[in-house]
Amino acid sequence: MSDLLERLRERGWRLTAQRRVVAEVLDGDHVHLTADEVHARAIERLPEISRATVYNTLGEMVTIGEVIEVATDGRAKRYDPNAHRPHQHLVCSRCGTVRDVHPRGDMLTALPADERFGFTVATAEVTYRGLCPDCS
Repeated sequence: MSDLLERLRERGWRLTAQRRVVAEVLDGDHVHLTADEVHARAIERLPEISRATVYNTLGEMVTIGEVIEVATDGRAKRYDPNAHRPHQHLVCSRCGTVRDVHPRGDMLTALPADERFGFTVATAEVTYRGLCPDCS
């Protein structure tokens, strides 16, 4: 069973056939699919699944914190099932490929006190951008 399916089951989230297929499609490392890509892959497993069901299921997974919605420069949102492992993203500026990365050090301490403007900083999100090997 996939990590995402296991987490959803532990939450007591009702796993209909449609929800199960969406979770299975999202399973794996470095998975950052758009809703349309999830739908296309889900249809291969469950031909009757609708686009609306996929969008609704992804929205619910984001709302309950089991999937992260990743927005990159006006491109379609992508969905990352790696919601419980701290990481940042590396994005190709040309094709939009997204990879999970795990930089060393604490991102919170990287922001100097004089740049916090009195904020109590709780989290940090950093996106690294460049060209992937295929686009270089």
